[in-house]
Amino acid sequence: MNVELQKKALEKVGNPHTLINIISRRVRQLNAGSGGISRPFVTDTQTLGAGDIALRELLEDKIGWELPQDITPAAPPKKRRRH
Repeated sequence: MNVELQKKALEKVGNPHTLINIISRRVRQLNAGSGGISRPFVTDTQTLGAGDIALRELLEDKIGWELPQDITPAAPPKKRRRH
């Protein structure tokens, strides 16, 4: 993958783990084939791999990635006591 695209995408997203999840999901979609969502949303992809296409789509706002603002952790399940 293109290092410059990676740096720009990381600046946009802010979290490397989130970036990995976004790009890997999109790469799987692109590699799935059979039209629809598996087609690139950017033009001039002749010399680009699936990872670079996904990065360009993210940078050009062709795919979304926003996280919900209010993230509250789920409460752990209560343990049942045996009698």
